[in-house]
Amino acid sequence: MDKVVDSVADAVVDIPDGASLAVGGFGLCGIPSTLIAALARTRTSGLRVVSNNCGVDDWGLGLLLRAGRIARMTSSYVGENKEFARQYLSGELEVELTPQGTLAERLRAGGSGIPAFFTPAGVGTQVEEGGLPWLYAAGGDVAVASPPKETREFGGRRYLLEESITADFALVRAEVADRHGNCVFRSAARNFNPLAAMAGRITLVEAERIVEPGELDPGAVHLPGVYVDRIVAADPTDKRIERRTVRPAVRPAAQEA
Repeated sequence: MDKVVDSVADAVVDIPDGASLAVGGFGLCGIPSTLIAALARTRTSGLRVVSNNCGVDDWGLGLLLRAGRIARMTSSYVGENKEFARQYLSGELEVELTPQGTLAERLRAGGSGIPAFFTPAGVGTQVEEGGLPWLYAAGGDVAVASPPKETREFGGRRYLLEESITADFALVRAEVADRHGNCVFRSAARNFNPLAAMAGRITLVEAERIVEPGELDPGAVHLPGVYVDRIVAADPTDKRIERRTVRPAVRPAAQEA
C-alpha cells in the first residue's frame, strides 16, 4: 500500500481540536518540523502533546505553544523554551513531568498493547507521593496536582506502577522511508521517534528521502511500516543545532615556533 500523501496539509487536515499527539524528537534532533509547521497553519487547538521536550520559542512545538494551541504537555525535559516556563507558571499550560526513561517506556508499552508496568524510577520522591503541580491557578495556587502512584515490591525492592501512553496521532521524522512506511532514523533522531510512532493510533511520518518498496535493507529498518499511516516529504535542510560549540583553533607546533 502506497502511504505517501500529496501534501503535508492533507496529512494533518483531520487532526481535531483536543487531539492527543505523540511527537518524536530529542532536543532539536529528529523534530518533525514539517508536520508541526503544517499543523500550526491550521486552527486546531487544545492539543494534548506527549514529547520529550517542547522545541524552542520559534521552532518545532514552540510554534504551537506560542500560538496558544497546546493545552497540556507530558515531557521529561522542558529547558530552552522561555514561553513554556511562562505559560506553565501563569496557569495557561498543564504540564506532567515524567522521568525520561519512564516516558520512553510509557510510549513503547502503549504501542505494544501493554497497559502499565512497574519501574524503580521515582520511588521515594514526589513522583510516588503525588502533589507535583500539573496546573497552576491564576493566583499561583496549584489547581491540578499529580496523584500518588501505586507501589509494589519485587525481590525486596519497591517499584512504581506507571500507565502506558497512546495518542490519537503521532508526528515523526525519519531520514528515509519507503512508500510502504518502513522507516530508518539517523543517530540520535532515533530517540523517541520510533516510540512515538508506535504509540499513535494514526501515525504521520515526514521523511527526508522517500524510496521505493524493496530499496531498504530489511535488517536496517528501525520502524516497520505496519505502524505508519501517512508519509510526506520533509525538507532535509530544516534542522537546528541546540547548542553550537567548537574547540579553539590549535596551531601546529611548527607554526607556533
